[in-house]
Amino acid sequence: MTRILLIDDDAQLGPPLAAYFQRFDLSLVSALRPSAGLALLRAGGFDAAILDVMLPEMDGFELCRTIRKESDIPLIMLTARGEVMDRVVGLELGADDYVPKPFEPRELVARLQTVLRRRAVTAPATSKLVFDGLVIDPVTRSVQRQGQTLDMTSTEFDLLFLLAREPGKVFSRDDILNHLRGHEAELYTRAVDIVVSRLRKKLEPLDCIKTLRNAGYSLALGRVPS
Repeated sequence: MTRILLIDDDAQLGPPLAAYFQRFDLSLVSALRPSAGLALLRAGGFDAAILDVMLPEMDGFELCRTIRKESDIPLIMLTARGEVMDRVVGLELGADDYVPKPFEPRELVARLQTVLRRRAVTAPATSKLVFDGLVIDPVTRSVQRQGQTLDMTSTEFDLLFLLAREPGKVFSRDDILNHLRGHEAELYTRAVDIVVSRLRKKLEPLDCIKTLRNAGYSLALGRVPS
């Protein structure tokens, strides 16, 4: 059964949500404090995590940042604040999706299924994508730039892998959003630009992601023959 970790200080949320999740073959484990949640994540065995933004000890953004230093596990953030900028900040820190409170449990399940399915879509490919100065391994979800392994969030890797599978092809922001998120695409246009900007910095000095004005992004590297 797929195991999900919920980190939320609302003790009334976990039990009914766990009962609902079971209908979809999802096992939900709850932690009321970030420290407890981090201990559970470090013990392993979880397929995704749901983080509340308003938490004791540290807020959800700081918790997301801490988790991303150690893991690329899919993350969904919950908050009573539904502003677009909060969602952009969450994505910038490496969250995979963002659900404002109050939410319908079915919507949260749908978001989880989308995130998990997206991870599964990139998993079957076994061949490394090799370019001049860049190697992308879909099995280990790792990226090497000029021999150096890069620290990538799940969203960053999925975006790079999307572009790298068809180098030279221009992907519009909507193309990218539909592939990476599949929900509320109009709210995340700026978020795509943020992820691309962050990815470019990590790939420096390689200049491989090109922007085509009013069109989108493409990977401007040639594949190295195997």
